[in-house]
Amino acid sequence: MSDRPIPLRAVRTAAKCPVCGKEVAASYRPFCSKRCADIDLGRWLKEGYRIETDEGSPDDQSGGGGPTGQER
Repeated sequence: MSDRPIPLRAVRTAAKCPVCGKEVAASYRPFCSKRCADIDLGRWLKEGYRIETDEGSPDDQSGGGGPTGQER
């Protein structure tokens, strides 16, 4: 036995479409078809991908007069 470490090999798994879970087509990567790519685009345009936060929008904040939110 030698003291050299055994090199690890990367194992590739078949990529799955994020919309439907089918195998990915090379021409529409990372999707399986144009249909799934269009569904994903529609989700982006309708703001379906969002991260919820506790912060309100700037319109919801009532603070008054200036940029710091202080009334004079």
